Amino acid sequence: MKGTIFLVEDDAAVRTALTRLLEGEGLRVKACASAEEFLAKCPRRPSGCLLLDLRLPGKNGLDLQEELTLSGIRLPVVFLSGHGDVPASVRALKSGALDFLVKPAPADTLLHAVRKALDRDAERRRRDAAEKAAHARVAQLTPREREVMALTVAGHPNKEIARRLGISHRTVEVHRAHMLHKLGTKSLLELSRLASVCGLSSAAEETPLGGSLRVPT
Repeated sequence: MKGTIFLVEDDAAVRTALTRLLEGEGLRVKACASAEEFLAKCPRRPSGCLLLDLRLPGKNGLDLQEELTLSGIRLPVVFLSGHGDVPASVRALKSGALDFLVKPAPADTLLHAVRKALDRDAERRRRDAAEKAAHARVAQLTPREREVMALTVAGHPNKEIARRLGISHRTVEVHRAHMLHKLGTKSLLELSRLASVCGLSSAAEETPLGGSLRVPT
């Protein structure tokens, strides 16, 4: 399991105990005493999760959670607080926190929450990588090839595509062959997945006969 557990806890004894517990399970930990310290040390694109105390000197945990959201940093957050109350936990969870644990949380409960958060982040990074790769593949296509791709995954046969785009059936076949070669796809299902990720599927739905299909570039 990859990723770092960013632990933000102002109590030095608790911070040390949690670090030892997590590292004892083979997990990578970067501990900070405040939100400000975390923000100063946080990588631009962090991977892992945030184990965050609610009450901190300076910015509190909820403030840090909000700042990360506004900054586009999507680390899964597990709150851990000895001062947790219902309004705080509700606000944290509504703002996207994965869990809200009250100190002293049992070790197995804490480890389960952290592993769940790490898994969530790993899955997000896999999806992001797949989406980036899909966009890179589709970016190889010419605008006309993207139009043919969108209409193909919408279920239109070549003759219908030719009528919609105002080109010959043979020209559609050529564009389709080039499109499939560049994408390296071997099935309509794979082609449909690529189109869906890149926003080409819906673009073909309302294309008038003989009209021009607008597709994302």
